[in-house]
Formats: sequence, structure tokens, C-alpha cells
Amino acid sequence: MTLFDSLILGALEGVTEFLPISSTGHLILASQLLGLQQTAAHKAFEVSIQLGSILAVLFLYAHRLMQDKALWYKIAIAFLPTGALGFLLYKHIKALFGVETVSIILVAGGVVFLLVEYLRRDKAIEDGKDLSELTMKEAFVIGIFQSLSMVPGTSRSGATIIGGLFSGLNRKSAAEFSFLLAIPTMFIATAYDLLKHRSELVVDDWSMLIIAFVTAFIFAFATVKAFVGFVSRHTFVPFAIYRIIVGVIFFYMVTELPA
Repeated sequence: MTLFDSLILGALEGVTEFLPISSTGHLILASQLLGLQQTAAHKAFEVSIQLGSILAVLFLYAHRLMQDKALWYKIAIAFLPTGALGFLLYKHIKALFGVETVSIILVAGGVVFLLVEYLRRDKAIEDGKDLSELTMKEAFVIGIFQSLSMVPGTSRSGATIIGGLFSGLNRKSAAEFSFLLAIPTMFIATAYDLLKHRSELVVDDWSMLIIAFVTAFIFAFATVKAFVGFVSRHTFVPFAIYRIIVGVIFFYMVTELPA
């Protein structure tokens, strides 16, 4: 892996992690285009640089988390379904990582977002509950939605946001809860993958990992702030259309990509 590869993957991770377009899917597709093989070490690299994005969220929401202890309980409850299923199905999930799966799921997720926005067409952008009104039961339901994102291409943030909308949250609150729920989800997934593949990450990989990590933090910080402002005024339709277009393009390119 080169410095250029690390910068590209770090920037892509930071931009896509909290958008409902699947960061994992984009990293897999980008790695294919860069000619990087999906080895166990590289997959661990892709997961590990997500830690930079997590720290960006912690930095942005530290004050709110310190002031609202009830929010931590909601996050913990919402994490349970993904935590349990991830532990039980880890090997099966890893087997799904591939361009074909990502392409199909990107399109399917885009269609779901269009359907959700169609069902909400008569509601104002700001309609819905704030995070302070979210119940523990609703938080758990959102966690069930998040567990669907274990299939590559689904998008953890996308699945969580849809779960938030179905639970009655407004678009901004659904997006913010998705950011906050990423903290335990991504941190534990990162730690587990690093521990499991520590013997496969050689010294050179660590230097590239640090570069990608810092890049992911910078881009995630800027993206989260911009995304919150966007969904406060607009629907998720542009992201749905983007998912469908990207999924279709890569589905037809897949046979031309290097193995």
C-alpha cells in the first residue's frame, strides 16, 4: 500500500462513514480500483481506520454526551442487537465482503430510502421527535435496524437513520443518533478486528494506518457538521439516488475490475 492509497482510503472513510451510502462498500470498491487485494490484513485496515471517524464524533458531541447521561443508556440499548449478532455471525459476515454484494445492496438500500421518503412526503422536514423524547424501546428497535448493516453495502448509518425515522425521530435527530450509536459499534468492531488480525499487520501497515486514521478524522469532522446542516433542510432522496447510480455502475464494472 502506498501513501496515495492511504490518503484516498482515509478521505473516503471520513466522508462516507456517516453518510447513508455505505463506507465499507465504498472502501471495498475503491480498493478494487486501486488494485489492493482484499486480504485479511487489508480488511482489518479498512475497519481500523474507522476509529479516526469515531474520534471525530466524540470530539463534536463530547459536551452533549457529558450533559445527557440518559443518552448513554439509549446508545447502549441500541448497540445490543448488533453486538450480539456480530459476535455470533462474524465469520459469515466476513464471507459476504465483495464487490457483487456491495453493488446489489447499494441499489436495494437506495430504493428503501426512496420508499421511506415517499411515505413521509406529506410531513415537513423538521417533523418528528428529538433525541430527548426517544424511549428505550425505540432505541432498541433502531439497534435492530443497525444490525442489518452487517451486510456490506447496507450502510450502518443508513440502516440506523431509517430505524430512527420509523421510530418517529426527525431527520436531524435520526442522523445524530446514528453518529452516536457508531461510537460503541465501530470502536468494538475496530478493536476486535485489530486483535484478531494483529499478527498480519506489519510495521509498514501501521505507518499507513496512522496516515489514513488522521485523514479519516479530518474528513469525518467536516462531513458530520455539513450532513447535520443538510438534513435539517433537505430529504435523503439525493443519497438514495447516489446509492442506486453507484451500485448500478459498479455492478456492470465488476467483471472488468481486477480480482
